[in-house]
Order: sequence, then structure tokens, then C-alpha cells
Amino acid sequence: MGRFRRDRRGLPSIALTTDTSILTAIANDFGYEDVFRRQVEALGEPGDVLVGISTSGNSKNVCGALELARDMGLITVAMTGLGGGKMAALADHSLCIDSTDTARVQEAHILVGHMFCDWIELTVLEGRDHPRGSQYE
Repeated sequence: MGRFRRDRRGLPSIALTTDTSILTAIANDFGYEDVFRRQVEALGEPGDVLVGISTSGNSKNVCGALELARDMGLITVAMTGLGGGKMAALADHSLCIDSTDTARVQEAHILVGHMFCDWIELTVLEGRDHPRGSQYE
């Protein structure tokens, strides 16, 4: 909603991990496995993008959200560690970091997240086909 590196208009986005009231209410009423699925059900619209992140690729709450999102017509992306786990088969696009070291996988996920933000600002918001001038060329 803010920005990454460039001043631009705000984009609708939400992290499903940050509202502790929703997380605890859903976990108490439905179970921790549904904390992301219920939010996708309430907020997701066809064409939206859901990015699921799990080092193992097998987190039940992330897998459930990806499965529902796909069924609802959202574009799904899985970011995982080596092998992709169950998430790789549940997502339209999968990025599996070639490591079993949790810290290295998570560090790579942070870098990839920054690259996504840069790509969005350069291509989607500026209407470019290729991110010329990007440090990720």
C-alpha cells in the first residue's frame, strides 16, 4: 500500500498474518489450520494474487488457503524450500529455493519478495513489458 522504491499510487494489499484479533478469533472458533483460508474466503476475488510462503511447503494453513484461492479463481503463488512440498502442486506458480537450510530458504524468500515488489513497480505500474534499468535484469 505504501511503496517499495518509487513514489506511486497505493495498491490494495494485505498480509494475512498481521491482524492478531482475526488470527486468534479464527483459530479459537475454527482451528489454526483455517486462519488463512477464512481470510481468503472473505477477502479474495477472482484475479487477485495469493502468495503462500512456507519453508517446508507443507504448512496445513497455507496449503488450505492456496487450495481455496485456486478454487475461487485467484492466481496462486507458492514460495517454498527444496522440493516444494504439497504447496507446489496447489499453486499456479511455484518458486522452490534449492536448500533444506531453513535460514537460507527464508533469506531467499525475502530477496524474492523484494524482487516481486520491484518488478510490480517497474512493469505493472509503469506499463512496461520488461523492467529495463532494474538491478535484477
